[in-house]
Amino acid sequence: MTEPDGRPTDTDGTARDRTATVRVFIALAPPDAAKDELARALGPAYGTHPRMRWNRIEDWHITLAFLGELPAGTVPALRRPLAELAAARPPVVLALRGGGHFDERVVWSGIDGDLDGLHRLARDVRTVVAECGVPFEERPLRPHLTLARARRDDPTGAAEIAAGLTGFEGRPWRTERLHLVGSDFGRGPGPIRYRDIESWSFSGH
Repeated sequence: MTEPDGRPTDTDGTARDRTATVRVFIALAPPDAAKDELARALGPAYGTHPRMRWNRIEDWHITLAFLGELPAGTVPALRRPLAELAAARPPVVLALRGGGHFDERVVWSGIDGDLDGLHRLARDVRTVVAECGVPFEERPLRPHLTLARARRDDPTGAAEIAAGLTGFEGRPWRTERLHLVGSDFGRGPGPIRYRDIESWSFSGH
């Protein structure tokens, strides 16, 4: 059901304003060269598993803190503290390596390199979020890059694709920016899309 202005309604006819909230996370993004390396390694899988729900390459990211659905008005409070954090931090050197799957449905690539630095960065990001008064579920950091999801009626592809990445070792790269990201997850039948709300360069020494 929809209102005359196009807004969706609940089953009791109450209008829901989806613009009042935004699904948010804080992340790192590999540079284009690193993503291209991994995309080439995935080339055969794209052809043999066309029914997988493949994430767009431009959306590949490493989540540091998942904040979930937030009132849109709380997001601006995160901007300055995250900008100051990024400005004070040097880049972290990482690499994409190997692959695996969660629950036999979600395919991911692993992260290698300065994992201690990555965990410190994630801890500091989460501290900033908490100090801003934004509630979120604390989840252990499992550094990875989500690549695809298998359909429920065809779950066999995830393990096969992950096995094909076993020997993949990408070249090291330096993190460039800290990203505050919004997604349209759960807002329609189409694929998940991500957009930068804002991002900041790592410029510490």
